[in-house]
Amino acid sequence: MTAQTTADVVGVGFGPSNLALAIALQDITGPAAGAPDVSMKFYERQPRFGWHRGMLMEDATMQVSFLKDLATMRDATSRYTFVSYLQEKGRVAEFINSKTLYPLRVEFHDYLEWAALEFRSYVSYGTEITAVRPVVEGGAVEYVDVVARDAFNGHETVQRARNVVIGTGLTPRLPAGIEESARIWHSSQLMHRIGGVTSAPRNVVVVGSGQSAAEAADYMHRTFSDAQVHTVLSRYGYSVADDSPYANGIFDPVAVDRFYDSPADEKRRLLDYHANTNYSVVDLDVSQDLYRRSYQERVLGKQRLRMLNTSRVTAVDEHEDGVRVVVESTASGTAQTIDADLIVFATGYRPSDPATLLQDLLHECKRDEEGRLAVGRDYRVITSDAVRCGIYVQGASTEHSHGLSAGLLSNTAVRSGEIAQSILKR
Repeated sequence: MTAQTTADVVGVGFGPSNLALAIALQDITGPAAGAPDVSMKFYERQPRFGWHRGMLMEDATMQVSFLKDLATMRDATSRYTFVSYLQEKGRVAEFINSKTLYPLRVEFHDYLEWAALEFRSYVSYGTEITAVRPVVEGGAVEYVDVVARDAFNGHETVQRARNVVIGTGLTPRLPAGIEESARIWHSSQLMHRIGGVTSAPRNVVVVGSGQSAAEAADYMHRTFSDAQVHTVLSRYGYSVADDSPYANGIFDPVAVDRFYDSPADEKRRLLDYHANTNYSVVDLDVSQDLYRRSYQERVLGKQRLRMLNTSRVTAVDEHEDGVRVVVESTASGTAQTIDADLIVFATGYRPSDPATLLQDLLHECKRDEEGRLAVGRDYRVITSDAVRCGIYVQGASTEHSHGLSAGLLSNTAVRSGEIAQSILKR
């Protein structure tokens, strides 16, 4: 199968990162910028644009400022800022009156959809990329062929590219031996699955210590007013995220330069030390609300929210009428069995490995001391001189080289702008 056309940029995945890249390329090269247009094409596995749809509770708020949107920190005059979205929706004054930096998650998602709609002609949804293959001319890899498969009919097409940007996001992580089912969920599917619950559960188990776990426990407790909600945490309780001003500096664009230039042992130290800004932590207001509710129930003698701290799930046995969950205390070694109707694992995500798509190019790609793809400061995979096209990666797969903000919204606008500038310079 031969590619029929060649694009300057092909994006694998069309979540916030590659959406921000499309915006940056348009802002930098569009008619108003006085620069030549760049031809671009994006492929997204989902049937439509979506960002953590399974956790879009109506009252959940963002954990980052609205100013850390798709464009503001790169170019506050872009028409794709959150404020521009508010202007178009006629809600600027009302948002200002709300006196918050943290909009509702459903509103921010609507903003992302609003921006994505502007680029719909550049995106093939319901399409999975199966391979990125080298195109050799004169002994050098001048292009790559991106092989795309239609998720509906299996039809394959090939798009040739001068540059490819892999931004395939995260994959839900479940404990070994656990598979999703009608009664066993990952938190990423919570809002998708909840509508299929035909009878109110009596016992729900939520496993995990982070924001998603706390939000899932809160949602289940409020939604099913007669259910016992058992939260299983490896810690003593929910740890609060460090979102203090100095700690937040780790997400600043300038921090990426410092992190990238640091030796490997310093990078590991910084990632470990500042993990409490993002991993297995909970916003203070969510933690306080859960504790207040639990205490109120104790006072009233109607306790439904039960915390099983310093504990772990050792067995999950699904049967016709429910799920039998064995929970062991890591402090005492004692175990208890919960006959649950549902169990929700809020056990995080793993970054997609870009090397999976680059099998035919791996012999040309450099590796770091731990065998990971070596990535330049501009997010371009470091290759041999034989590769003249650009291979870029976005997302958490570069956290080890670029820091905690690599897979987060915090630096999306700037990061995508840097990739766009790197592509244009080449």
